[in-house]
Amino acid sequence: MEYKDYYQLLGVAKDATQKEIKIAYRKLARKYHPDVSSEADAEIKFKEMGEAYEVLKDPEKRAAYDQLGANYQAGQNFTPPPDWDAGFEFSGGGFTNENASRYSDFFENLFGRQFEADVNQQSGSNFNHQRQTPSQDHHAKIFIDLEDSYQGTTRSITLKVPDVDPQGHIITKDRTLNVRIPKGVRQGQKIRLAGQGSVGMGSSGISAGKAGDLYLEIEFNPHSIYKVEGSDVYLELPIAPWEAILGAKIKVPTPAANIDLTIPPESKSGRKLRLKGRGIPAKTPGDLYVVLRIALPPGDTEQARELYQKMEQELNFNPREKLGV
Repeated sequence: MEYKDYYQLLGVAKDATQKEIKIAYRKLARKYHPDVSSEADAEIKFKEMGEAYEVLKDPEKRAAYDQLGANYQAGQNFTPPPDWDAGFEFSGGGFTNENASRYSDFFENLFGRQFEADVNQQSGSNFNHQRQTPSQDHHAKIFIDLEDSYQGTTRSITLKVPDVDPQGHIITKDRTLNVRIPKGVRQGQKIRLAGQGSVGMGSSGISAGKAGDLYLEIEFNPHSIYKVEGSDVYLELPIAPWEAILGAKIKVPTPAANIDLTIPPESKSGRKLRLKGRGIPAKTPGDLYVVLRIALPPGDTEQARELYQKMEQELNFNPREKLGV
């Protein structure tokens, strides 16, 4: 997938005002509209203009895209980082799932599922009467530590809220909230903060009715020793060769506490030991899988090298026997 430079497609500077972006789009749309244009590839270019405008006309999408785009150039091979939109508060900005199918894979990967929650919950929005704008749910992705899910806690989080200044430039404002992280929350799960979305507007342009909700999608920060899959947690555990061959009882860390684990004799590297119920402590708790990795002692002393030489001489061991050599 190729990175798309939407500013380049519309021929505007990255600090262009919203008005300048609108003018540039209208000019290009007239030039490349398939019904009137004689330009080569007019239909393709018209579609590209529409996609660029879909993003840049919307302060929320544009602010998130700007943060991402600082590190990429047009045409560069691109895979969106998993945290590219973390901390941005989105309200939808007029986006609909129908638009995504009209545009490129690049757009779909960034924004195709971004506002799904808003669309799905539209029927639950707060309408005061026929001529009023509905209250709108907001959403954001936040990162927490794996240990937060095991213990439950309260975290202070700061979200970036895109806005437009009086000159028409995109700015972001910080919004800080104290959020209760429930014990057992899983990656991808959403925490609902009632009344933290947008308030609907009445027919006279005055705020009316109840505010929508804010949905926080949970992601885990990368961990130095654990990997999470659904409700299950994985730990690669280094063990000594003699622990693997003779068996042992050793201390093992878990996100909740250190535990004693029995290593069965004749264990091989890659063996998985399942600790039932020690994964994410949800209503149906996940499991903790300990994956054994045999670690060789360093041979950086004379005594260590002598021991390795003794093993070479006394053990009838060929690690390549199954390869026929």
